[in-house]
Amino acid sequence: MLAIRESFDNILIEHQSKRVTKLPISLVVITLNEADHIERCIRSVPFADDVVVVDSFSTDRTVELAEKAGARVFQEKWRGFGPQKAFAAEQAKNPWILSLDADEALSPKLAEEILSKFSSLDPEAGYLVPRRSFHLGRWINHGGWYPDYQLRLFNKDKSSWNSAALHEKVEVKKQLKLQEDLHHWVFDDLSDQVVTNDRYSTLGACQLHEKGTRFSLFKLLTKPPTKFVETYLFKGGFLDGLPGFIISVSAAYSIFLKFAKLWELERVKKNPKT
Repeated sequence: MLAIRESFDNILIEHQSKRVTKLPISLVVITLNEADHIERCIRSVPFADDVVVVDSFSTDRTVELAEKAGARVFQEKWRGFGPQKAFAAEQAKNPWILSLDADEALSPKLAEEILSKFSSLDPEAGYLVPRRSFHLGRWINHGGWYPDYQLRLFNKDKSSWNSAALHEKVEVKKQLKLQEDLHHWVFDDLSDQVVTNDRYSTLGACQLHEKGTRFSLFKLLTKPPTKFVETYLFKGGFLDGLPGFIISVSAAYSIFLKFAKLWELERVKKNPKT
């Protein structure tokens, strides 16, 4: 948490040291108990003339801190990632949407890049940004974690979120890339990583089940070790030291959980009383 706070302070110092032009961009964020992150996220986008936070009834100080940072806050029960983000975009005052997760923040260089290029943005394009994640005390640069391009800037009059509950995306006519980094504080600690893997593996298993994908013992046995080899060796996770090893093991375990839960879903459907 100390590193997170230091990074937050650095962002504020760099942005507040200069006058920032306001742009007709709406920063849009969905939240649930994001008190540790939401203020940093909002303050990293000082040029947005509209800030929308759609909260799913947080029990911490998320709403208070978001409003303090200048956001218009809407309460909405959870619909799934795609529908929730689509609802949030509908509340925005501007066509141009900068959609961030609460645990993300623009680097000062990315903020400057958006400011300098805004007048020439193509409304039919969605803009991808390279995302660099901080975990286990360091920025992670390998293992498939970087550049990890994410579509975060788009014009809602020309595009829209799909309805996926997991792995949601913005449907656009074309994609263009920005150069500077989006910063991401992906997990608070290892316990948070375990909880997140559990939640996402459940969503992944449900998605496979709804699509009619059948459980495969072969995939259960082979996909997890293949994922480890892919991220740790082929994608250079070993270059990130022990954190890289932990991340690769976690990625493999998440795949294992997804297929194990798919097996469980099929078993319960066939034998609902067992």
